[in-house]
This record gives sequence, C-alpha cells and structure tokens, in this order.
Amino acid sequence: MDSRIQFCLVIFMVTLATILSPTLAKLTPNYYDRVCPKALPIIKSLVKQAIYREPRIGASLLRLHFHDCFVNLGGNQYWYKVLLGRRDARNASWAAANANLPPPFFNFSQLITSFQSHGLNLKDLVVLSGAHTIGFAKCSSFRDRIFNDTNIDNNFAANLRKTCPRIGGDTNLAPLDSTPTKVDTTYYKSLLYKKGLLHSDQELYKGDGSQSDRLVQLYSKNPYAFAKDFGVSMIKMGNLKPLTGRKGEIRCNCRKVNNY
Repeated sequence: MDSRIQFCLVIFMVTLATILSPTLAKLTPNYYDRVCPKALPIIKSLVKQAIYREPRIGASLLRLHFHDCFVNLGGNQYWYKVLLGRRDARNASWAAANANLPPPFFNFSQLITSFQSHGLNLKDLVVLSGAHTIGFAKCSSFRDRIFNDTNIDNNFAANLRKTCPRIGGDTNLAPLDSTPTKVDTTYYKSLLYKKGLLHSDQELYKGDGSQSDRLVQLYSKNPYAFAKDFGVSMIKMGNLKPLTGRKGEIRCNCRKVNNY
C-alpha cells in the first residue's frame, strides 16, 4: 500500500477513535493498541524512510517535540516509552514556536530561567540539551561564539571559521558534535574540552565544579545515566499542558491547521 494512503488511514482511524472514545483523553504508551494497532509500525516505517533519505530529519523531529511541549532514538539503551495521545493545536505561529526554545546565545542564567518558566529544572536543562547529540546548526547561530567567545578551544574555533566566515555563509552548516548522526555522549565530552558548537551549549560546562558541570561529567562517561535521565525529562516535557480528548485536532498535514 502506498505510504501516503497508509498514513491517511492512520489519521482517519486515530481521529475516529478519539471522537468515539473520550475516555482515551490521557497520554499513555498504549494509546493506539486497541483503536489503531498498526499506527506505530506504520509511523516508525515512514520515519525510518525519511531519516534514511535525510539524516537531519531525526534532529528536526526532536526540535519539533521541544516546540510542541515548551520516537525512538538509535541504540537500544536510548529507548523510552513515549506517552501517546497528544493532539495538535488549532493555531500555529512560527514566532511563538521559536520563542519556546532558548536561542543559541543565551547564557546559563537565561537558560535556567527559561526552563524553569516551563516547569523544568537544572537537570532537565542539561539532559535535554543532550538532544544536540544529533543534527547540525547554521553558521549564523554560532558565528559570534567562534569569533568572540573565550571559553572555546582555539583549533576548534579556527576550523569552524573556514566554514563560517565573519561575513556571509549564514546558512553553512556545522555538526553539533563530531558524531551528528549517532545518539551517544560525544556532545558532553566535547563540552569538557571547550568544543561546544553553540554558546548556550558551552554554558553548561565552565569547569567551576557547579552542579551543571557535574551532570555534564556524569553523562560524558555514563551513557546509561544519560539514556535514563533523557527519557524521564522527555516524558516530563511531553506532559506540559498536552491537548487530549476532543481538545485541539489531529492535523492531516502537520505543517498547517486543518481547513474544516
């Protein structure tokens, strides 16, 4: 069956089940088991196909989750049970979505304030920042760091300047860590050596023995601690005022609200 037809059938079944079963108005890992048992295999297959065609989509999906709230990651130790049943809002704002994520130039104080305003804490900040284990960033988001920051490895900065000059090249990309298509703890290891790509990344580790420093050190050498805590914080973030039951809608096209 054509993948688009499969996806439309999934949307139809999920929408129908939600209308007929308001008792399902809560987030649960088993949300689709009875009403649409093939939903997750179909979605997983489509996502895998998309990531195979464009590896950066994995990072984009994580960013989308952050936007919505403030799937399975590669490697068994990074799996966690995602709570399902969230519906989409009936309004969409690019500006509002971006406002939910701290910009890459935030300092530590601004970062923690931003997370606390959404009911998240320091540990959530450090572990969720680990989502930068995959993906790339545009030159415009790290140019100021590589030319002006002092807490950056000199050779690391020099190499990045080849990709990101002072003027021009705003859309040139650089990996968020040295293994941008693999979920691991390289992101945290890079912070220990002042090789965080974004200013906001390096703000998590300053070498002053703070709680943030200790968490970075822990996750840099203990992938299982990172995996466990990442799952907990992702679920916590996913529980921030979710739309369930008959609230919101299930979009036919995730890029825009339905027309009916």
